[in-house]
Amino acid sequence: MKKKSKKSLSKIGKFFDKYIIMPITKVIVKLSETFGNKSKYLETWLSKSNTLLFISLILAITMFIVIDQKILVYSDNSAEILRNQPVNAIYNNEAYVVEGLPTSVDITLIGSKADLYIAKQAPAGEVTVDLSNLKTGQHKVDLKYNQASTSIEYKVNPSTATVYIYPKVSDTRTVTIDLLNQDSLNPKLTVDSVNIDTDKVVIKGADYQIKKAATVKALIDVTNIAKQEVGTYTIKDVELKAYDTDGNAINVEVVPATVEATVKVTSPSKTVPVKIVPTGSVAFGQAISSITQSVNEVTVYGTAEALSSLQNIPIEISVEGIKSKTDYNVEIERPAGIRAMSANMVKATVLLDSVSEKTIEGVKIDVKGLGNGLSAQGLTSADTSIAVTVKGVSSVIDKIKADDITASVDLSGLEAGEHKGVNVSVSGTDVRVEYTAKNKTVDIVIYK
Repeated sequence: MKKKSKKSLSKIGKFFDKYIIMPITKVIVKLSETFGNKSKYLETWLSKSNTLLFISLILAITMFIVIDQKILVYSDNSAEILRNQPVNAIYNNEAYVVEGLPTSVDITLIGSKADLYIAKQAPAGEVTVDLSNLKTGQHKVDLKYNQASTSIEYKVNPSTATVYIYPKVSDTRTVTIDLLNQDSLNPKLTVDSVNIDTDKVVIKGADYQIKKAATVKALIDVTNIAKQEVGTYTIKDVELKAYDTDGNAINVEVVPATVEATVKVTSPSKTVPVKIVPTGSVAFGQAISSITQSVNEVTVYGTAEALSSLQNIPIEISVEGIKSKTDYNVEIERPAGIRAMSANMVKATVLLDSVSEKTIEGVKIDVKGLGNGLSAQGLTSADTSIAVTVKGVSSVIDKIKADDITASVDLSGLEAGEHKGVNVSVSGTDVRVEYTAKNKTVDIVIYK
């Protein structure tokens, strides 16, 4: 103990010698060198006991002010805020559901900077609320912060919460599939099919929440597909969520919480013709002799359903009032269900010539829209076929026959019996020709 005391005193002496006595001595020597003979007076003044007393008094007062004003950093009180600290609720989560409890809180720590520094280095405490002895219903509970340091004052915000405890019930639901971010997929690719490893799940929660759950969806994000190419891919940990009839998420537990999905990516395509359809009437005395186009067919990519019903892509161009050759640049619009096409623009040129006219007899009338269990025919032989006037360039209309023209009557909503003056519509396969029925109406008889 004596040796330790001697060492401590020796260290203190060395500290004062190095940082107090030596600096003051150097200052006095420097002043002596500067003032020369006058330094004798300075030495005499410093050697007086009153001078040393006054110097000591000044230093003591200075030290007192420094300490009293708490200029020393680690003697200051300060505060630190720990934000978004998770709340741990203690209760039987297999039997009960708790609502109203905040998931996180902010904690304000108050104390000296030294204590705060030590507290920050230590593991963070835990915010807990004990609900284990509470029954179902509404309760006001305190949130407590378990901090090991007793020198720190803390405040939890919020410090209380109103919670509702419900019995936990369960039910079974069928999983449906929702594809997210489909637009991020290569336009030439299509998700052909999606299979998940289970389509039945159990949802758990408060009874009123279970009743609101209309569906459980597997949210499959297309961006999680490994490659942008045709193939079959497995996506793990697909999240399951429950929704009400309005599409709002329901706060229930889904078991299992995730599923594994197998996604098949294909690239279905089809090549279809591009059909230019002129609308309107050209100048009087003129007719369309030819229509040429830069793109006659396109390859389209889309769903199998959209491709099966697509026979051609019609593109309308207005020829109203044109008198001579006219060029068009037209955008090809994508039909519904089509994601990509091999061409998006087409150039068309319309040529005109003098108009001619002729009448084609014996165009048979077809029946459309007839109800189930009903049959129909013309009331007389004159009502079974019709004469059609065609107008166009002579080189075009000379080739048209009755089989190239379609005449029809729409019998939708008509019942058995005779029907007078049923409108007849006519059309043809050649878009350069104008078709007009000589008799606008016919008489039809419908029978069971």
